This record gives sequence, structure tokens and C-alpha cells, in this order.
Amino acid sequence: MIVLIEKGGVILVTILVLSVIALAIVIERLLFFRKNRVDEETIMHRLETTLAKGNFDEALAICETSPSPITNLMKVGIEHRDYSRETIHMAVSDAANLEIPKMERFLPFLGTIAHVAPLLGLLGTVTGNIAAFGVLGAQGVGGGDPAILAGGIAEALITTAAGIIVSIPAIAFYNYLVSRVNHSIIRLENRVNELVLYLKRDER
Repeated sequence: MIVLIEKGGVILVTILVLSVIALAIVIERLLFFRKNRVDEETIMHRLETTLAKGNFDEALAICETSPSPITNLMKVGIEHRDYSRETIHMAVSDAANLEIPKMERFLPFLGTIAHVAPLLGLLGTVTGNIAAFGVLGAQGVGGGDPAILAGGIAEALITTAAGIIVSIPAIAFYNYLVSRVNHSIIRLENRVNELVLYLKRDER
């Protein structure tokens, strides 16, 4: 491993650092969505039971002690329960828009890593070939040091491979996580409509 890093140079080290960052982002986001999904089902059941009894203060307390995208929306809706349907819907929709950046946290950076990694690999290819052909240009084809020439070519191949290896899973997870965000947004919109109908169920 150390030998490969030495052959790959600074560019390979950069790619490896980006791979660690990408892995950390993927793990953090997966845990975030998993936690929110599990908590949402439990909290929604508690809120429905509490709201059915008309205990709005208790419902607000549940939202405040269990902060999440869905509870933040519920809190806004409950606080505006005395307003019209349109006002409640607008207030909750505005709150939902504030939750979207939280769900998309770090995803732009992950997408950047997915696109930059192969470019860095290509850069390593270019610099490796420059080093290799520099040897040939300085010493001639017959007098070039094979070790130096091989080192330049190795740097080119290693960084190219590393860039592609990092990029492929990064792109796959980026697309998957973006899909999770989109599904979460749709689910939040459905919750908004359900909340408005529930709070104003007695209105004709």
C-alpha cells in the first residue's frame, strides 16, 4: 500500500482522502435517513393519539423533545391550528422548504467528489506521462532509466484506476441518496396535507 502511494504521489493521496470523505458522507446520510424513518413512525403514532384527545400542548412538547423534519412540520401546523386551511398549509409548506437543505446536507460535496475523482486520476495520467516522456526526452530512448520510466507510467495507471474506483460508488450512492431525499420530500408533502385535514376536520 505504501509503495502504491509513493508511486501515485500527491494526486493518489488526494484521491484517497476524498474517498474517505465520501465514505463518511454516505454513512452519515444513511444513518440520518434510517433514524428519521424509524422515529417518524413512532412519533406520528404518539402525535395522532395525542391530537385525537385534543392535547395540543402535549403534542407540541412531543415535537420539541423529538426534533426531526416531520416533527418540525407538525409543530408549525399545531401552532397555526386556529388559522384557516390556506394559512396552515402555507406555514407548514414554508417549514418543509427549510427542511430540504437539512436532508440534502453534504450531498453536493459527495456529487463533487464523484466528478472530481476521475479528473484527478486523469491528471495523474498526464503528470505520469510527462515524467516518463521527460526521461526519454532528456536521455534518449536508448539511455533512459527504465526504473524512472516505469515509475512515471505506474503513477499514471494507479491514479487513473484509483479515480475511477472512487468515482463509481460515489456516483451510485449520490443518486441513491438524492432519490431518498426526493421520496422524503414527497412524504413530507403528504404529511402536510394530512395534518391540515386533521386540524380542520370539523370545518365544512
